[in-house]
Amino acid sequence: MSQIMFFALGGLGEDGKNMYCLEIDNAIYVLDAGLKYPTDELYGVDAVLPDFSYLKQNQSRIKGVFLSHGHEDHIGALPKFLKEIQVPVYGTYFTLALLKDTLQDQNMKPENYDLKTITKDTVFNFNNVEVSFYQTTHSVPESVGMAFNTKDGVIVYAPDYTFDPNVDAAYRTSFERLSNIAGKKVLALLSESLGADHPGQAQTTRSLEHKLNQAFLKAKGRRMVVSSFSTDIFRIQKIINIALKHGRDIAIIGRKAQRMVDIAVNLDVLHIPEQKLRKLKFIDENNKNELKETMVLVTGERHEPFYMLQRMVRKQDRLIHLNEDDDVLMMTPPVPGTEKIAARTLDVLYRNDINIVKIDKNMLPPSHANSEDVKLLINILDPKYLVPIIGEYRHFYAMKQIGKQMGYDEKHIKVLENGQVLRFKNGTAQPLGEPIKHGDVLVDGILESDLSEVVLKDREILSQDGVMLIIGHIDSKRKKVIDKPEIISRGFVYMKENEALIGEVITLFENVAHDIMKRKYVDWRMFKEKLREDISKHLFKTTSRRPIVIPVLIDVQK
Repeated sequence: MSQIMFFALGGLGEDGKNMYCLEIDNAIYVLDAGLKYPTDELYGVDAVLPDFSYLKQNQSRIKGVFLSHGHEDHIGALPKFLKEIQVPVYGTYFTLALLKDTLQDQNMKPENYDLKTITKDTVFNFNNVEVSFYQTTHSVPESVGMAFNTKDGVIVYAPDYTFDPNVDAAYRTSFERLSNIAGKKVLALLSESLGADHPGQAQTTRSLEHKLNQAFLKAKGRRMVVSSFSTDIFRIQKIINIALKHGRDIAIIGRKAQRMVDIAVNLDVLHIPEQKLRKLKFIDENNKNELKETMVLVTGERHEPFYMLQRMVRKQDRLIHLNEDDDVLMMTPPVPGTEKIAARTLDVLYRNDINIVKIDKNMLPPSHANSEDVKLLINILDPKYLVPIIGEYRHFYAMKQIGKQMGYDEKHIKVLENGQVLRFKNGTAQPLGEPIKHGDVLVDGILESDLSEVVLKDREILSQDGVMLIIGHIDSKRKKVIDKPEIISRGFVYMKENEALIGEVITLFENVAHDIMKRKYVDWRMFKEKLREDISKHLFKTTSRRPIVIPVLIDVQK
C-alpha cells in the first residue's frame, strides 16, 4: 500500500497563491506555484508568494512542478521558486509559453530550466505512481486537470474548470480522459471551490453573444472601446470575433495584454486576421486616432483596465482620448481588491457623458465551476473523499454542503487549512498530522528579496504619520555643533504653521548634543538613538502621532 500525504502551502482560505503538494511513497509532486495580489494594507508590496522553505529542504524528493494553466495565481511564484529549487516543470505548450515570458520578464533565461511540455494525452510513470492529464474548460486555452494513480486509488487535482459545451477545441473538456479516470477507483477529488456558492450551472456564451451583438449594432459608426482582463483569452477571442463580424478593425492597448496576445496569436490559440489588426500611433496635431470603424481593446490585469480608461477620459493617454461620441463596453466586473477603482472609473466616465454598456457579471460565462458543475464532476468520478481547494472558507463551506447533499458524511469531506497534512493509509484518511511550515513571502519589484515585518511597519507609519528628518552638522574634533539643525517634515506637519513645534525639536537636538559633547569621544550611534528616542517621545506627547524620526549627523571637521 502507498503512504500518501496532501497539504497546501497556499491557496486554502485565500484568493490566489495556489501551491499544493502530494507526497506519495516519499516522492513529492508540486501542483502549481502561484502568487497572490496584495491587499491595501501591504504598502508597496507587489506580490505575495507561498513560503516553500519545506520544499527547499526536501528538493531531492521533488519529482516536479505540474502546472494546470497559465494564470499568475497558478504560475506567478515560479520565477522565485526556480531560482532556489531546480526541478522539472510540466505544463501544456501555451502554459509554458506564458511561463517563459514571465521568466524573461524577471531577467531569467528559460533555456536554463527543465521545462517539459505535456498534452491531455501525456502519461508519466514515476515509480509506483502514474500521472495523467485531462483538458478542462477555463478562460485560457490548454488548461488541464491531473490524476495521480496510486496503489490505493486515484487522486484527482481539478483546479479552475467549468463544463460549458459552447467553446472551441482548445477550451473543451476532454470527457474521454475523465471517463478513463472514472473507470478506476478514485480515492480523493481535490476540487476548486470558488464558484461552489453559486447555484445552477455556469452560464453559456449564447446570452453573452446576443448582448455583445446588440452593443455593436447600436455603436455603428462610432468608436467602440472595450475593457477586458488580459488573462481571459476566451473572452478576448469572443469579443474579437464579434467585432470582425461587424466589420471592425482591431486595436489592442496594454503592455501585458499585447505580450499575452502575441503569444496566443503565435501559438494559433487566438485568431486575429493580420490585415484587421491596427497598430496605433501616438496622438499629435495630425493624428487623433478617432477610428470610427475600429474596436479598441483595453486590457490588463486587475486594476489596469480601469486605470487606462480613466487616463483616456482625462485626455492623459498617448493613444486614445475618450469623448461623448464614444461607446465604452465594460467586460471587467470588479475582482476582489479592485472594487474602489472600478466604482471611480464608472463615476469618471459618467461625469464626462461617455456612453457605457456594462456587461453584468452574471452575463459573463464564469471561469469557475458552479454548484451543478461540481456535482457533475463528483458524479463522474465518484471519489471516496472530497477535498475543497482554491477558495476562501465560505467557498469551502458551500462545497461541504454540496458534498452532504450528494450523500457524503463529514468524515469524507476534508476541509483543510494551509499547512495541515491529510494522510491516507491503506486508502483511509487518518487524523490530521503535524502541520507543515507555511506562510506568506512578501516581495516588491523583481521577485528577489523578501520584505520583513519591520519594513512593512515602517511603511504603514509613513502612510499614517509621516517622517521627520533632522540634519545636523557636528565638528567632532572641536566638540561643537555647527549652526542649527535643518528640519524636514513630510506627511507629518506643515512646518510654516508649526514653528513652535519645530523650535522645540531644535532645542531637544541642542540639549542631546550638549550631553554627548561632554564625553571624551563622540559616540555617533548613541547620539542618533538618543535623538530618535527623545524627539519621538516629545512629538507623541505634543501631537499624539508617531512619525518616523531620522537623524542625519554629518561630521564637519575644520
